[in-house]
Amino acid sequence: MFFSGFPRMVGLSLFPRLSSLTIIGQSISSIHGLEYCPLLKELWVVECKLNEICGLHNCVHLRKLFLYDNNIQQITNLEMLVDLHILWLNKNQISDIQGLNSLVSLKELNLADNAIETLGHSLDPNINLQNLNLSGNKISSFKDLTHLAQLPRLRHLSLKDPQSIPNPLCLLYNYYIHVLYHMPHLQRLDTYDISSKHLKDTAESTVLKKMMYYTMRERCALRQFDDLKAKLRQQRRDQIQLPEERIRVLTHVFRNMECELSHVQSAGKGDPEDLTSDLHNDHSHEQRLQHKLNALKDRLKFWKRHLEEVEACHQHNVALASDRRDITVHFLLLELETVGSIRFEEGNTGEPWFTSCYDLLLSRFCAWDYKPHHVTGIKINRIIRIHNRALRQRFQDKVHSLLCRQEPSPYSQNYKRCMEYLFYVPDPEHSCERDEILQILENGFKTANAYKALGRERAVHLSNSVSVSDRLRMTFMQKKSCSTSGSSPVDRLPFRHGQLIISKVFLGRSAAAKEGLLIDCDHYPKANSVYLSTCSKEQKHTAQTAPDLLGPSSLPDSCDCRQQQKLWYMFDHEMVLPEYLVDFEYVTKDTSQPSPDFPSSFHTSPADAPSVSLAELDLDEEALKMEPILKPHPKLLSLDEKSILTVARANVLSQITVLNLHGNSLNKLLEISRLTALKHLTLSFNEFTHLDDISHMPNLEYLDVSFNHISSLEGLRGLGRLIELDLRWNQLTRIRDDMNILRKRTPALLRLDTRHNPWHRNECVRMVVLGRLKTLTHLDDVLVMEEEAGAAIQVAAQSRINQASLMTHSRTDSERPRSLSLLSSAHLLTQISPSPWKHSQELELGLIHSPLCNFFVFLSLNMNFNHISSLEGLRGLGRLIELDLRWNQLTRIRDDMNILRKRTPALLRLDTRHNPWHRVQVTLHD
Repeated sequence: MFFSGFPRMVGLSLFPRLSSLTIIGQSISSIHGLEYCPLLKELWVVECKLNEICGLHNCVHLRKLFLYDNNIQQITNLEMLVDLHILWLNKNQISDIQGLNSLVSLKELNLADNAIETLGHSLDPNINLQNLNLSGNKISSFKDLTHLAQLPRLRHLSLKDPQSIPNPLCLLYNYYIHVLYHMPHLQRLDTYDISSKHLKDTAESTVLKKMMYYTMRERCALRQFDDLKAKLRQQRRDQIQLPEERIRVLTHVFRNMECELSHVQSAGKGDPEDLTSDLHNDHSHEQRLQHKLNALKDRLKFWKRHLEEVEACHQHNVALASDRRDITVHFLLLELETVGSIRFEEGNTGEPWFTSCYDLLLSRFCAWDYKPHHVTGIKINRIIRIHNRALRQRFQDKVHSLLCRQEPSPYSQNYKRCMEYLFYVPDPEHSCERDEILQILENGFKTANAYKALGRERAVHLSNSVSVSDRLRMTFMQKKSCSTSGSSPVDRLPFRHGQLIISKVFLGRSAAAKEGLLIDCDHYPKANSVYLSTCSKEQKHTAQTAPDLLGPSSLPDSCDCRQQQKLWYMFDHEMVLPEYLVDFEYVTKDTSQPSPDFPSSFHTSPADAPSVSLAELDLDEEALKMEPILKPHPKLLSLDEKSILTVARANVLSQITVLNLHGNSLNKLLEISRLTALKHLTLSFNEFTHLDDISHMPNLEYLDVSFNHISSLEGLRGLGRLIELDLRWNQLTRIRDDMNILRKRTPALLRLDTRHNPWHRNECVRMVVLGRLKTLTHLDDVLVMEEEAGAAIQVAAQSRINQASLMTHSRTDSERPRSLSLLSSAHLLTQISPSPWKHSQELELGLIHSPLCNFFVFLSLNMNFNHISSLEGLRGLGRLIELDLRWNQLTRIRDDMNILRKRTPALLRLDTRHNPWHRVQVTLHD
């Protein structure tokens, strides 16, 4: 049927054996009557006015379907066409690829000249697809294009057919290299013959060079972070040296005073003739002791609080540097994945654009806006220029389309006046700040409807003022700081460090916000943008409709800058182009300049640790010199039966239940095992390096070995009733080994204090301890919560390799997936390739009696970020080729390497970086 005269599909009931039907150039709006043609194999309804796909449910034998040049907006009602081989839907209004999951026999798909922007995994089920035409769409992401590599039989691909407008990504740099590398099985690309092996080898060689280059840059960034972290640790050691010294001196005197007070009180309870001195009967002496103890306690509280502030400051600096490292690495990976179509250029003072951006930010910062917070200035730590070719092309096309409209407009004559640079800071209450920033830099701003779905205005909200754009983040950080102030030292300026995006904006036709009217494009049909002044008369009335605006109570009105501050709302997100990412910090009166030693790639000014005045040291001396000043008692260098009886003031050893040996020079306790009734033992401020002598003491309940030089708990054994153990201020480093000893040899332990030890990877100490000592009720003088204990047990379970973890992290693939990624092959396979493990009942029953290796031949294993402390569980991996063990807790290099040598004889690639062992090189031989 062609020409005209067939507006409706009628009369098809007369052709029950019809196998092919062609309708061209008719005014048909929907498909009807095909239920009478069950044998139809080929259908053409083209150049018509179809609005939807329907009426095909009875055509189950259809092989070819041509519906091009219509008004179809969605792909629907094709589920029954399982035998369909060819589908043409080009020249329609389709924006999303959907409804094709059941078409497993599809071989040719034409979706050219539609409005498709993303692919996703929509075509993954169509594994038999051989010919795909996506020309004339709006696909702009290289990362999105890589999903087509999952189609193993794809041979012909068109993204810029000569008859269609090319997709935006086809205009980007390295387009052909990207496609050839990811899809080497292609024979034709955009009508060109690419079957030549030389072309594909050239593309692969280019990609490998790029991967080597970005691998070098990533490792350089990680190395710079390690250097910075080492300098921060040294800075922390320098800062805690004085507090630790003062705490040690004050604690030593405090313990001596406690012993003296205990002697005085015990002497006062006895008979007068048993007293050795009239001093013990003097009630005023006891009062002086108590008064001095209180003064020493106050000084200890001050120094402990100061130590906590230094530690909190150090953790904040490390977290800040870690964020900068992660963002830098993310930028490098994004550059690689997009083959340079997205680039990030870090600026310096020699770049003209850097100076312009720097001056722009300073000119739009007003200290009066921050007067309640005592902010005096802003310091710019880093400016990154964003080169996103796809977003820039989209922005230019949008501006060009507005300027080329037929109707006259005020900005068509001089469009530069409509260009403006505005600031954007994400609202952390509605989205993750870091994730949103990265999303904007890669894909641009969200649509107006997306912001409305988040509970904000139906527009992209920006500002020409730093304070106005940053208000929501400042408010959120203040609330967060107040809610956590009870558990950690309060940051004096919690919103000190921030990031903002400077965007190039085409304002177009702008309008002032109207009183009491929601910010919505429906209310401003002729405007491209709406602005709201911070000092406008409508501010009071629009406070509810524009919550982004700074209220008059929060800003002092003593500066003329507020006359120029505006909040802008852009209805079209394509008219906003992100160009710069700025890392900044607010400067207060007490902010010192950052150290010049920090690497330039991490322009992170370390937060200032609280300083200590000389007056505080004078207060310490006053407390130490308060009366009474005790005479130093003779120190015990060794321990025998006589000295024990003298210290304990007992007649026989079997009577001693409490023994205080504080403040001596002991390093051995040879006679201590004879005190079979001992329950309470204090050994603080001695010279112990190990605890081998403290063993087989069945009644011991309390043990204090703080302020010694203990480096291992290996000697502890036979302490079945020990309830409380104080290990503070020692030299313990191996947290897992020591906690395993306590788990086996102190089964009744309830309270443990491990603070102020130089643990390796001290950020996870609490979780490691709770995961192994399940009986603890208090750790480091903090109550153990049930949720915390449960989470710690899960972490402990992850630290052991078992068959469940092998099933999750092992793969049987022999080749590395073609992906522009710096991940190891083992890590990449766990992300892309499905696990070979299938939950079948037969296999589960088989695993009871047989190891996993009897069912699968594992070639790669990715176990990074799993808290693994031992490789003992690696069994049955004789053919394993690649093993990734980064970011774990492996400490015993010799034992672990012996396990690998015996159990993985075919291993070729091993990565053990970022484990607690240092500078160890391993060579494995067949």
